[in-house]
Amino acid sequence: MESLIKSQHAQKQAGHSGKAPGTEIIPATTGLTMSSDESMMLKLIQQTHSPDAREVQVRGLLSLVEDILDRATLDSDDSNASMLPLPTDDKLMQSSMMSVLDSVSYAIDRVACEIAYKSLTGSDAHEITMSVFEHLSSYHWDGKLVLTLAAFALNYGEFWLLVQFYSKNQLAKSLAMLKLVPVQNRVTLESVSQGLNDLIREMKSVTACVVELSELPGRYITLDDPQLSRIISTIPIAVYWTIRSIVACISQINMITAMGHEMMNTQMDSWETSMLANKLKNIHDHLAETLRLCYRHIEKQRSSESLKMLHSLFDTTHIDNMKILTALIHPKNHTMPLQDGLTKRKVHLDVLRRKTVLLLISDLNILQDELSIFEQIYTESRSSLLGADGKSHMPYEVVWVPIVDPIEDYERSPSLQKKFEALRAPMPCLILYTP
Repeated sequence: MESLIKSQHAQKQAGHSGKAPGTEIIPATTGLTMSSDESMMLKLIQQTHSPDAREVQVRGLLSLVEDILDRATLDSDDSNASMLPLPTDDKLMQSSMMSVLDSVSYAIDRVACEIAYKSLTGSDAHEITMSVFEHLSSYHWDGKLVLTLAAFALNYGEFWLLVQFYSKNQLAKSLAMLKLVPVQNRVTLESVSQGLNDLIREMKSVTACVVELSELPGRYITLDDPQLSRIISTIPIAVYWTIRSIVACISQINMITAMGHEMMNTQMDSWETSMLANKLKNIHDHLAETLRLCYRHIEKQRSSESLKMLHSLFDTTHIDNMKILTALIHPKNHTMPLQDGLTKRKVHLDVLRRKTVLLLISDLNILQDELSIFEQIYTESRSSLLGADGKSHMPYEVVWVPIVDPIEDYERSPSLQKKFEALRAPMPCLILYTP
């Protein structure tokens, strides 16, 4: 399925927009505002952007990069990196990552070398950042960002690996000496690194948002909405400031190694990293709000599609109830979408075949008194229809269909999930396993 950011590039190449009536989904007050300098910068960035058909498996690569940075940050926080769980199947992970890295390892190395060399030769941060955009011109925005973050992880991870094993491994000690890593001044080293940790966290957060935005389905989210189009158009600026922050981090690490054991006052660099961290936090907050609104819009679009399909099904004569029931309570293709209230086991939709089905549809605010009355009536009717084999032969079934709106609020709310579990526990009938 075509993603939002890729469809944006295709629309620009095609040179058309065509807003459909009633499609506006993002309030005019939402999104990033750009200064005049950033507007000019956006034009420069767009001039370097010429993506081709090559794809980057950004999710897999981002997962590996986050693992490296999380462990390096833990170590520099003077915490135990072993607190993070190890992959359950290291061989499987290595095998899958080889296919991910095979096509991008050269680009990662090239960017890492470019940033390191230019920062050591005195190039300014903006010049280095634009150079990265030139090198990665063939990739989409999410690809540019994840590849650059991977280049940083390569640099930062190696740096802290040498610091960590300097006193335990002669090879690490020799390499640290060769790379001028001032490991003997570890207290000062970690103090400097503390200033980078907040910035690194914001870099990861913005990257995750950009990747998530790039994965939004173009079927439901289009650039026909002017406000959404305006917000999406600021993604290059978000990518710019994140890469600029990566450049600042690598430059500071290079400065540490260049100064060796005579580390100087880094107040100016601390101010820069703090400023960049605040900049990225604001960018992340706007992108996160955009994502929330987009997901809500997607849910509404899908609900509208489902409603139209149900209207069509109800207007059609059926010899079997399964098609309608599947559309009503089995839309996500779960193999066993129901729970038997008596046995607490998950069951297939087939248990409702050729039966009259009564749907108890409610939100999670259903009264306990109402549930008690329902439970009593249901239990008595079921008992009256027990056969000689001790099994119920009811010609009908009741299914509780809990409704939560919007669904993303439920998925992110432990309190709503606990409320659902409490309501589900005493239910004697069939229950939709998840709202």
